[in-house]
Amino acid sequence: MRYQRALRNRLCRIEGQIRGVLQMMDRERECVDVITQCTAIRKALDRTIAAVVAETLEQRIRRQMEFGNETRDEVAAAIDLFVKSK
Repeated sequence: MRYQRALRNRLCRIEGQIRGVLQMMDRERECVDVITQCTAIRKALDRTIAAVVAETLEQRIRRQMEFGNETRDEVAAAIDLFVKSK
């Protein structure tokens, strides 16, 4: 599976956010500040998961159509993958 560079960049930003939260905890920042940042990280991860599933689905459908195969199973597999990520 080939992933777009943008997906890797998203994960690098999330990694930086996690490091930032760890620093906040080391500096004993307020609970609400830590939770706010953790919520932002969770949303960013959810968006990244959705982007990976969409990209995977697109690649699989293109491949199936190229060979003239039915795409229904590919769509079902992608939806199942997305649901499992929740």
